[in-house]
Amino acid sequence: MIANTTMVCFIAVKTLSLIGQLQTETQINIMLKLTHLPSLPSYSLNFCEFQLDYTSQRFYMMQGIVIAMTTVTKYTQGARFLCSDEACPLSKGFQYIRVHAPGATESATVRNDFLCNLCSSSLQEDRKFRVLGDKQIVEIITAKALHAFQGYSNTQPFRFQSLTIFLRDELVNKMSIGNEYKIIGIPTCVKTLQTSVCIEANSITFCNPKVPSGISDNFRCLLSLTSSSCWKFTAILANIFASHIVPPGTYNFLKLCLLMSLVQTRDSNKELEDCLDILIITSDTLLVDRLLNYSINLVPRGIRHPVSTEIFPTLFRNNYGTGAVSIQAGSALLAKGGICFIGDLASYKKDKLEQLQSVMESRSITVYIPGKKFGDDTNQQTTFPIQCSFWSFIDMDSSSRKNMQKTNTLIGQMDCSLIPANLVEVFGLLINCNESSPCHPFLPTVQHTLKKAIDPEGLLYLASKQFTTEDFEKLLAFAKNLNVEFSLEAERMVHGYYLASRRIRTDSICGSKLSASALKYLISLSEAHARLNLRNKVLKEDVLIAVLLFETSLTLKYGATVFCVAPNAVFPFELYNEEYLEQRDIYLSQCQQQLLQFIATYGPGTAVFASDE
Repeated sequence: MIANTTMVCFIAVKTLSLIGQLQTETQINIMLKLTHLPSLPSYSLNFCEFQLDYTSQRFYMMQGIVIAMTTVTKYTQGARFLCSDEACPLSKGFQYIRVHAPGATESATVRNDFLCNLCSSSLQEDRKFRVLGDKQIVEIITAKALHAFQGYSNTQPFRFQSLTIFLRDELVNKMSIGNEYKIIGIPTCVKTLQTSVCIEANSITFCNPKVPSGISDNFRCLLSLTSSSCWKFTAILANIFASHIVPPGTYNFLKLCLLMSLVQTRDSNKELEDCLDILIITSDTLLVDRLLNYSINLVPRGIRHPVSTEIFPTLFRNNYGTGAVSIQAGSALLAKGGICFIGDLASYKKDKLEQLQSVMESRSITVYIPGKKFGDDTNQQTTFPIQCSFWSFIDMDSSSRKNMQKTNTLIGQMDCSLIPANLVEVFGLLINCNESSPCHPFLPTVQHTLKKAIDPEGLLYLASKQFTTEDFEKLLAFAKNLNVEFSLEAERMVHGYYLASRRIRTDSICGSKLSASALKYLISLSEAHARLNLRNKVLKEDVLIAVLLFETSLTLKYGATVFCVAPNAVFPFELYNEEYLEQRDIYLSQCQQQLLQFIATYGPGTAVFASDE
C-alpha cells in the first residue's frame, strides 16, 4: 500500500513541478500515522507478560507512564549514495536514496558496505544531501507497576518491566515525565550492553482517566441521613475511615486531614494547584506509617518513596549509544496528581531537606545538565512542575530529638527543633498525634492491635463490613472530580480570616508569619471539605472546618493568639451516636460565631485593621 501511495505522490509532485530536483520515486518518503488499532488482544502489548513478542515487525498498541526521558539528539533521516565507479551510470543522480524505516537502527540507513546493484562497486555517501531529524528516547512502565511503589497492596505478585520508546521528528517533546500515554508502534530488538526490546513510536495519545459513575449505596444512604447538617457526613467518614488499621473513633483529626488531602488529588492532565501537604508529629510512627500507607493506595498515584531512591529527578547516561542524557523521574514526578509519602523527615540529610523545602516553596524543580560531563558543548537545564502533595512525619521519640529539647516554646507551640523551621512552615498542615493528644486514645488502639495479631484478616468492626476499602476508593474518585465554586459568604469569610490572622501574627521584627500561600491552603481546605461532602458549592461551614484545621496547625507552629482554638476543636466529642453528632454541630456553630466575631474585630474594614494599614 505504501509503495502505491509513493508512486501516486511522485506522479503528482512531478506533474505539478512542486520539487525541482525530483527525479525518482526513491526521493519520496511516505510515513503513515495510525490513530487506532483493532481492540483485539493480538494488537496489545502487555508489559506484564513474558516473553514480549518483538519478532513480528507490525504495529502494536501499549499504554504506560513515562518514568525517564532523554534530551533531544539528531539521527539520519535520509541519505544519498553514489556508485564509487565514475564510469557507472549510477554514480550520478538520485538512484540510491536510503531513508529511516520504522523499527530500523541507524546502521540500516548509513553504512560503508553498501554495493551498487549494477556494477557491484561500493557506494559512497554524498554528505551534502544527508537529512537529519530529531530523536528522543523515553522509558515507560505499566500503571500496574505503581503497586511496587506503594507500601500496601491486595493484588497478587506479578511481573513487570519497563519499555523503551523511540520518538522521532514531530513526536519529540510530546511526552512528559509522570503522564500516562497510549502508544502505537513497532517493536524492535536493540543490542546495547544487553539485548533489550524497544518500540519505534508511530503515534502517541494522552490517556484521559475514566470518570467514576458514582458512590456505593451505603454511602449514598449515609449522605441522605446526614443531609440536615454540613458537618455530620465528613465526621462519620473520618470516624470509620481505615478501620482495618486503627479502631473507629481514633485518629479522627488526622484521618479527616488525610481524606481532605486525598480528595484534592487529580487523575486528569489538569495541573494540580490545590496541594495539601501534611506533616505529622507522633510518638507512634509504626501506626501512623501504616495509616498513611493504607491511605495512599486509595488513589491511583499514591507513591511511597523508597529510601534507596531519589525523591526528585536525577541524571544518568543512557545505554543506547546516542550520547543523550537520561532524566529519571524520581518519586515526586511519579506521584503526579497524587500523593508522595516520604516517610520520616529525620531520616534525610541536610541537603535533601533543603532541596525538599525549595521544591515545596516553588512547586517546581530545575535539573541542570552539565555539557562537559555528558559530552556536549553547552550546558542545559530543564524545569519540571511538581504536582503532588507531600506526606511525612517526625518521630518524637528519636534519640537525636531527646537531646535537642527546647524550653522557650510559646503556649500551644510544638517543639520541632529536629527539623529546620523553614521546612516545617512549607507544610500546609502540621498535626500532633501523640499519646497525650485527644486524637490518640491509647486503650482502643492496644485492643485493636491485639485482636489483629490474633486474626489479621478479620473484620473487627461493623463499619469495616458496611464501608469497605473499595467503597472509599469510589467515594474519593467521585468526589475529587467535582467542580466546586465558592459562595459569596464563604469567599468573604476565608479572605476575612486570612487578613485578620495575618494581622495578629505580624510583628515589627519578623514581619508576618503568614505567607501568600496560606490563603491558597485555606481555599484548598475549604474546597476539599465541600468535595468530601459531595457538594459543588463551598459554604461558610466548609470554611469553618478549614479555619479550625489551619489555625490548629498555626498554633503548633507559632503558638496561640487572640483567636484561640482548642486542639480538639474539630472533634470535641467522641462520636458514639447521633446525640454526640448533634452536640458537635452545636459546638461548631459556636465556633463559627467566634470566627465571625474575630473577623469583625481584626479583619478588613475594622478600626484596628485600618489603623494598621
